[in-house]
Amino acid sequence: MPLAIPKDVRKLLEFGSGVGIAIGATDLEVVVARVRPTGVRVLGRLVIAGFDGRPAAEWGGEYSRFLKSAGAGHLSATVLLPRRETIVRQLALPGVAARDTESAIRLQIDTLHPYGDDEVAWGWSPLPSGGVLLGIARRTAIEHYMELFTAAGIAISSFTFSAAAVHTAVRLNGHRDGEGFVGLGRTPEGAVEVYGESPWRPVFSAEFEMAPERAAALALAELRLPPETQPTTLEELLPRPTVNPVENDLSRNALPYATALAGACPRLAPAANVLPREYRRSRSRAMFVPTAVLAGLALAALIGMIAWPKFEDRRYLKTLEAQIARVQPGAVRAAALDRETERTRARTALLDQYRGRTRADLDALSELTRLVEPPAWTNALELTRDSARINGEAPQAAPLLKILDSSPLFRNSQMDMDQHAAAGAGETFQIHTTRGKS
Repeated sequence: MPLAIPKDVRKLLEFGSGVGIAIGATDLEVVVARVRPTGVRVLGRLVIAGFDGRPAAEWGGEYSRFLKSAGAGHLSATVLLPRRETIVRQLALPGVAARDTESAIRLQIDTLHPYGDDEVAWGWSPLPSGGVLLGIARRTAIEHYMELFTAAGIAISSFTFSAAAVHTAVRLNGHRDGEGFVGLGRTPEGAVEVYGESPWRPVFSAEFEMAPERAAALALAELRLPPETQPTTLEELLPRPTVNPVENDLSRNALPYATALAGACPRLAPAANVLPREYRRSRSRAMFVPTAVLAGLALAALIGMIAWPKFEDRRYLKTLEAQIARVQPGAVRAAALDRETERTRARTALLDQYRGRTRADLDALSELTRLVEPPAWTNALELTRDSARINGEAPQAAPLLKILDSSPLFRNSQMDMDQHAAAGAGETFQIHTTRGKS
């Protein structure tokens, strides 16, 4: 329910413009107001004199020019019906759910008016107490005014009544429900307009042909407020406009201004609308706000769907980089340890290799001693890592090649030199052999 919106939040949501038309005995009073969280600006006020006796196109053109000059040509109007045309009721509907309120009213509507079998139009708005404020008017009266406004080319969105208009407007002034007060004003005909609220009676609205003091006393009695309660003015109850033309004298007649406020924020502070739905016309740009908001949300969702993967990738990459930065010092230390271990392993292998060389040389020397057996003998032996060179003397040198290759320690033996010994007792030789088995 809009009435349940907290006061501070309601103030931020006060955004809209409205045109209020009050139907008088012979004149129409028109007020255009713009409502913002920062305050209310009255854009203009117009009195259309003798509208019921003039051609509709004439005063309709006057109205249209006025709206365009105020920058409100796109707005449809909220019309305040004369008090004589409406019956106002306050209904308590205990135990009725909000969605069933209209059905509950419809069931008993025939018992709430004195118009007999005449067809009626009715509208309601919620009250803080859980009840409703109901307005009823003859359908013929509504159709009569609609014919006039249609002929004049005036778009109408709502027909309301003074109690509903003021009840809505005072809530745009930060009024807290449950407070008791009485407000007095004047009608163009000079009567006293009274509006009040109290914990015992949510709404009281009446028009009196008597002194203001007497009217205030009767209102206090109806509202069951203390007699010493000081009445205020309707002008003080309504939001004080930050900009107000001189011709908009709220002390003379505040109801057209209240009607414009009621039409400015219908979703935030709804006023009872007795105009049948088939006659309602809305030209307010605010009706496109939900569509624009939904389109904006859809566009934002689409952009989010496109941009989210890239955003998620960047966030994931940033997370990885942060984790890498945390473990990087340990990884550097581990790599350094791996390199040091490899160097140590290489040194160990080299030392093992050096220790093995001595053993291999001794094995090669022992094997050569075994293979070159007397009467053969050597006078020179040169060992390298992969070869051996043997100089000596033997009765026959050639068989030594086969003897050396038969050993697992030597292969590919070759005779570098073979000649008779100088003493003539044998052959001197020089043999080159490769160490290791092929």
